[in-house]
Amino acid sequence: MSELNPYDKFLNGRPLEEILHETTNRIAFLLAKIGVDRSVVRPSPEKWSAAEIVAHLADCELVFAFRLRQTLAEDAPTIQPFDQDKWAACYGGIGAGEALAVFGSLRRWNLTLIGKAMPAAADRVVTHPERGTMTFLTLVETMAGHDLNHLAQLQKLATS
Repeated sequence: MSELNPYDKFLNGRPLEEILHETTNRIAFLLAKIGVDRSVVRPSPEKWSAAEIVAHLADCELVFAFRLRQTLAEDAPTIQPFDQDKWAACYGGIGAGEALAVFGSLRRWNLTLIGKAMPAAADRVVTHPERGTMTFLTLVETMAGHDLNHLAQLQKLATS
């Protein structure tokens, strides 16, 4: 399944619900450790700052919201990939707190949907043009693994 979910390696068998429910608070904790001033500093020119990482997470939560709903509403839909670097071009000036508020709101909304849809919708089919045919559950697993990947980046920034 790892080719369908490039973030599968981060899951290590942890319950998806636990990861998804904890992410917002974990981000808030790490941002507090990083601080407002350091949150906008890139660790290197090619790496995102903490604020940019959280803005990316907010954007991805928006994308996941659409993909989850499309998978439930349509028969075997094809979802649209996006270029994260092109989306990130507009992150300058967006504060980490603002991005976290958006992420948290969307995450609560997505968790409500996932809670109502699972387990009945777990096997609903969806196709990602670059990754292939997957399921609703694969989307949820991707969300959780993606969270863990970026939480590790924020953790590194918080301890540097």
